[in-house]
Order: sequence, then structure tokens, then C-alpha cells
Amino acid sequence: MATVITQDRMGEAADVVLGGGVALVPTDTVYGLAVSPLAPEAVDRVFAMKGRPGSKNLPVMVGDVGAVPALGVDVNDAAQRLLSSELVPGPLTIAFGFGPGDERPEWLAGRVEVAVRIPAHDLLRGLLRRTGPLLVTSANRSGEPTAENLEAILASLLEPPDLVLDGGQLSSTPSTLINCRPVPPVVERVGAAAPETVERILHGA
Repeated sequence: MATVITQDRMGEAADVVLGGGVALVPTDTVYGLAVSPLAPEAVDRVFAMKGRPGSKNLPVMVGDVGAVPALGVDVNDAAQRLLSSELVPGPLTIAFGFGPGDERPEWLAGRVEVAVRIPAHDLLRGLLRRTGPLLVTSANRSGEPTAENLEAILASLLEPPDLVLDGGQLSSTPSTLINCRPVPPVVERVGAAAPETVERILHGA
């Protein structure tokens, strides 16, 4: 049985995640499974919980825009417009390439790009401020949609997480994913961000 953590116990939640635990966390869109990038055994557990091939890279979540440069990514003009927009923090995931200096952390070694999101959810951002960047993927069985409530999510996973941050009823619609590595950028997943808003931001209107 996973431990349910509330706002006043975020320090305890951070200790569990940094200690190699798996957390079920709310975002401003769907629930996700979060682990420390420095805990490879926890990453393996996430793949097992989802029944997903372990060869796929997981997205990264950070607490604020100021944490993005430390990932060593190339923030080009399109990415900067998105990061400065009303969609961040919020339902937008941005895929970056890496800068010429390649000052990425060791846990990003070997990747040609990384998908990064800054969620607009107080519980999760409170956790991220304590832990630093986390690897977070949608809390669903591979190939199936993400349920909107905790009971259904926990029933769908192949094994339970170590703790749960209860954000109540959420959405089944994921974030919008925009890959800013190519020029022009490519919308790789249409999600919760309105397409017209994305187009306006990318074209500087």
C-alpha cells in the first residue's frame, strides 16, 4: 500500500524520492510517476509498473524556468518564446537539443534531446523545489490512457508506487509536446495547450 502524502509532509516525500522511491504525483494535466534521475533502479521500476520498454527516455520536470539552463540544453529563439509565455508553468512540454558546451548532468549523457516541463501544480512544484529535476512519465499502463482518479490509476499499474501525492480528480489529457530542436519547431503531441495559443507564441504574434 502506497503512503499518501499531504502538503505539510513534502519534506518526507522528497526524502522518499531522493532515496530511490517512486512517487505518484499530480500535474496540472494528468497524474505522473516521478523518480530521481540518480536512482536507476527506480527508473527500472517505473518501466515495470507501466509495462513499457525500458529503452525509452523519460521526460524531465523542474520547478521553475531558472532550473532549465543547468540541464545543458540549447534554448533557441522558439524555445525561449515558449518558456517566456503564459503556457509556462503549465501544460506544455518542450523538447530541447543540447548546447555546444554540452554541460549537461551525467544522467543525461547519451541523449540527443530531452523533453522538459515546468508543471503548474503547487504540490508537485513543492516537491521539485526540494529534490531538483525529476524524471516524470504519465501514470498509465503502456498503450492505455491515463485515468483521472487515484483509485483507477493504482488499479491499472502493474505494481504500486512508494508514495502518492493526492491532487484529487485530474484530467486524462496530457501536455502539449513541442520539439524545438528542429527549425521550425514541430508539435509532436497535441494536448492541453490550445493549438491557437501555441501558434501565436511560436510566430511571435
